[in-house]
Amino acid sequence: MTQKIEQTLVEETETDFAARWRELIPANFPEPPVSCDHPEPAPEVLPPAEIVTHLELVRVIERVHRRYCDLLRVELTRLGIDDISPPQVMLLLTIGEDELSVRDLLERGHYLGSNASYNLKQLLEASYILRTASARDRRSARIRLDAKGRHLCEMIRGVDETYHRLVARDADEERDLGVAFAMLRRMEFVWTNALRYGDA
Repeated sequence: MTQKIEQTLVEETETDFAARWRELIPANFPEPPVSCDHPEPAPEVLPPAEIVTHLELVRVIERVHRRYCDLLRVELTRLGIDDISPPQVMLLLTIGEDELSVRDLLERGHYLGSNASYNLKQLLEASYILRTASARDRRSARIRLDAKGRHLCEMIRGVDETYHRLVARDADEERDLGVAFAMLRRMEFVWTNALRYGDA
């Protein structure tokens, strides 16, 4: 009986204290934080970023180029085109809408002279490109796409849009792709300067 009376007095005292406290504090006073038995977990510590060497980058670039040529080969087969190879398609895409000299084409695409000469001969025979003599120097040839070459490039660009959507599926991946492209261009610039000026 005594224990029950003491418990009742404690409960009444706590109720009176709470009522008086609510009268003293302002109405807009923020509520105290709710205590919890389990503290919040510490933020996750991410492992350090993996260091990538230039050699590994070059190997990845080589594999990516080879896989893309494989995709082009599949698309050419699907389109029923058998008179042009994936490297020759890349050559057409490098020419684009421009009219270039062979030297400009080699510089733009970084092709080996012998390979480029062979591929240009094949493309000319298959009517994908037109070759005309330069007005200034009859010994220098100018190259541009023929109607057949332009049509093929348009089809390949349409297919490329599909593969682009597989890589860049949202805004974040689109931004990552832009960062990757900018870094590759920077590497190209640095390596070109190293070749020209010996800054290794």
